[in-house]
Amino acid sequence: MKTDTIFYTLLQNLPSVLFELLEQSPTLALHYEFSSVEIKELARRIDGLFLPKAEYPQDPIYLVEVQFQPDDDLYWRLITEAFLYLNQYKPHKTWQAVVLWAKRSLDPGIPLAYQSSLAAGQIHVVYLDELTDTSSSIGLGIIKLVVAPEDEAVEEARSLINLVQQADTPNSRNLLELVERMLVYKFSSYSRQELEAMFGLTEWRQTRFYQEVREEVKQEVKQEVQEETKLEAIPRLLKMGLSVEQIAEALELKIEVVRQAIEQQSREKS
Repeated sequence: MKTDTIFYTLLQNLPSVLFELLEQSPTLALHYEFSSVEIKELARRIDGLFLPKAEYPQDPIYLVEVQFQPDDDLYWRLITEAFLYLNQYKPHKTWQAVVLWAKRSLDPGIPLAYQSSLAAGQIHVVYLDELTDTSSSIGLGIIKLVVAPEDEAVEEARSLINLVQQADTPNSRNLLELVERMLVYKFSSYSRQELEAMFGLTEWRQTRFYQEVREEVKQEVKQEVQEETKLEAIPRLLKMGLSVEQIAEALELKIEVVRQAIEQQSREKS
């Protein structure tokens, strides 16, 4: 399950969930356009960018990062990306960074250099597994489903589907399709018929919707397996005397990914 794809889909279709996580009014989402933006200097993309519409110049830019793996350098990288973005696009706006950790134990803590930014409210940290009452929010319910263990996720999904089906909104069909998409990601090893039986989705959009998402999941799994295989080759190439840059080029990986893999492998050995 590739979390950046999941959260991009969620934030794109239900941007109000960001403001619910920040304990602000969900209606603030109407002030923003959501996108994912590339930082040219790093050839990286920020997971989510909430850019205020022209009629709301007083609202800040929100830069969102989602993290489901340990990453000691996340805050250093995020703030670097933030300032590179500001330099590249030169917006006349204030900005805030939001980090969505899957769970608190993954968070290495905000570096001392950025503690003042935290105190000033410029950095927001949210632990998704600590969300409590999500019974009245479809967006928060989807997040709870994504982070829930599989044995709990089935019940979470049923409650969420019931909430969506009861929602009296013009986009209820779109919301149900969004939930269905999340179910395919969460239970990617199950067939459409099994998911229909588990969750009573008698109106499941057959063929095209299901097949598109299934194919997307398959491709992501394939890419993840290929990347894992490439990472396993890094120590062998290092022993052969190749530099980090040469390894990255040979394996078609980003230099940053190779460096992180080397650091991780070094920590595991020590």
